[in-house]
Amino acid sequence: MTTDKGYSVATDDSALGSTKEADAAAFSSDAGPSNLSEAFRAFVQRVKGGDAGALPAVLGAVVLVIIFASASDVFLSKGNFANLLQQAAQISVLGMGMVFVLLIGEIDLSAGTAGGVCAAGMALALNRGGDLQAALGTGVFVTLMLIMVATVVMAAFARLWIPVAIIAVGIVIAVAQLGSNQLLAMFLSVAIGTSIGTLIGFLVARIGIPSFIVTLALFLAWQGALLKFIGTGAAIPTRSYDVIDKIDNAYMPVIVAWVLWAAAVLIYLGTSTYRSISRRREGLSAEPLILVFVRGGAIALITGIAVYVLNQDRSRTVFAKIQGVPWAVLVVAVVFVFWTLILTKTQYGRFLYAVGGNREAAKRAGVDTKRIRMSAFIICSGMAGLAGIIGASYLGGVPSDFGKNTDVLYAVGAAVIGGTSLFGGRGKVRDAIIGAIVIAMIPNGLNLIKNISSAYVFLVTGLVLLVAAGADALSRRAPQED
Repeated sequence: MTTDKGYSVATDDSALGSTKEADAAAFSSDAGPSNLSEAFRAFVQRVKGGDAGALPAVLGAVVLVIIFASASDVFLSKGNFANLLQQAAQISVLGMGMVFVLLIGEIDLSAGTAGGVCAAGMALALNRGGDLQAALGTGVFVTLMLIMVATVVMAAFARLWIPVAIIAVGIVIAVAQLGSNQLLAMFLSVAIGTSIGTLIGFLVARIGIPSFIVTLALFLAWQGALLKFIGTGAAIPTRSYDVIDKIDNAYMPVIVAWVLWAAAVLIYLGTSTYRSISRRREGLSAEPLILVFVRGGAIALITGIAVYVLNQDRSRTVFAKIQGVPWAVLVVAVVFVFWTLILTKTQYGRFLYAVGGNREAAKRAGVDTKRIRMSAFIICSGMAGLAGIIGASYLGGVPSDFGKNTDVLYAVGAAVIGGTSLFGGRGKVRDAIIGAIVIAMIPNGLNLIKNISSAYVFLVTGLVLLVAAGADALSRRAPQED
């Protein structure tokens, strides 16, 4: 069975994954473009059909670079480039989680404040030597543990065993007062986020409450929780914890950056080349090798220039050097690769696209749509927990208004601007990263221009998001009107 988005849905692994023989028979008459010219024409046809992918975001980024570089000499400086990447890291991670929810046609308005609650739990555990009960008070601590235990049951009921394990370990860390260890405290943040996502997913997928209502309610609830944990106008410091502080405030050694860059380029070229050759041997649709090499070369060139620039000394004094790629970039890259593989190489990824493309068709084909929808919210909130760690690192603490204002809007905006559809069934993890860079450019560039009011940051960001959402809606209408 095929959904209205073109994703194949089946009742078992053999049908959904397709055997090589069946694939070869189905596509033997269409092995895909054989050269750059055909590949370009195919791309143009996709754009005309409403699938522009990340092209608008890339073009938008180019336009913003030209505008801000013309208005300020500082915008293209090495220091501001590094700062831009650090500013975009939290939005990227939160946006990557949001992609999963958007893929199933839902939304999570609570992700920003959920990240704040997760980061607050981490910071409180660290500052109290792991004793989260003393930090929160017995009543609040017991309530938190009961919620986490309940979400373990919810996840187990849905047969989501990885979330069960993550939340269970988080409970052990909290009860055994192991949160004084920075790595375990960070895991606790992700575990709290996973628990929050399980609760949201259960209410939306199992109970049937609209995601807008559930997440709006929790958006307000988590704000209250942050005020309870931290206090109005206060903040929990994290600057003295070196591992956390270095995530978005320190830079990898020059040689490490170059080694990681070379390894990433070689792995990408190797896997892309192997995939193209093997698929063509089996008679399947595949990209021409020349396109693989051109795209790989372009990626290598662009990222190589970025690494080179970041590895230059950008300090303003002669007493100390500031150079290297921010560690946050590596965190974003690892998360990107992991979730990209999950979406493109696993049965779960195919199920997720199928549910987003046509939930009813997927259900009739035997897909457990409730389980898939629930898992999307779990991933989103778990990623909010990770984004909370990055945000706490960048800010040097967790303020009481963490995630309260624009975080979730920027995350949704990053995903949509990058090319993910608000209506479900279409999008990639990379969309969030591209969109996050565009989103981060706006306040970064405007703040460098003299005599520009901060009001323009919100005006321009809102306009960009509106244009992206409008383009998404129009692109979905185009195939129907044809």
